[in-house]
Amino acid sequence: MPVLLNTAYFPPIGYFALMARDFTLSPDRVIPSIVYIEACENYQKQSYRNRCRYYAGDGVQTLSFPIVHTDGSHNNIPIREVRVDYTTDWVTRHKRAIESAYRMSAYFDYYADELFDILDSHPDTLFSLNMQITGFFIGKAGLAVDLRETDTFCPYGSDMYGDDFREKIHPKRPDTILHDMNLEKPYFQVFSGKYGFIPNLSVMDLLFNEGPDSILYLKNL
Repeated sequence: MPVLLNTAYFPPIGYFALMARDFTLSPDRVIPSIVYIEACENYQKQSYRNRCRYYAGDGVQTLSFPIVHTDGSHNNIPIREVRVDYTTDWVTRHKRAIESAYRMSAYFDYYADELFDILDSHPDTLFSLNMQITGFFIGKAGLAVDLRETDTFCPYGSDMYGDDFREKIHPKRPDTILHDMNLEKPYFQVFSGKYGFIPNLSVMDLLFNEGPDSILYLKNL
């Protein structure tokens, strides 16, 4: 069954586990999962739409980027129209934070340049930036995903686009997605010796540490 998700910046692992859920790989064919990204909602602050959680030398940290406020009521801006604010050099700050956190991980050097190129290209809108980053992680994790955008807004809990996980993945609320999918399992993390294993961070934590084996984690293979 297709999955419906909100757009997200460096989405958490549970987000990609849902993307991988119905993806089938066999010797003779690949059946991609169908995933819809909500493209007809209004922007909501303090969500994963413009923030992510990652594992730094001092524990779990958050990165977020600013948006352009046009009328002082940013929660009423259609998500496709939300523009990224580049008047401050947050891109450099994010790149430095990511490098500091993951430069010692096994696969940072394999992926960082291409990932940073997306940030350096300064996509004009939040939706475009997030879609490019999401597409990057889908490809590097080896997932087969038929990624689509919604063409109309439907009520929360509707099955119009499949299983509705909008608002179920939120930085202010814990979710049980990995538990429910039997994916609560550790993998190597750079600072786990100091703070222990921390689950469901941004998928970049998984990719930088596990590289091409990320798909084995997401599919529980």
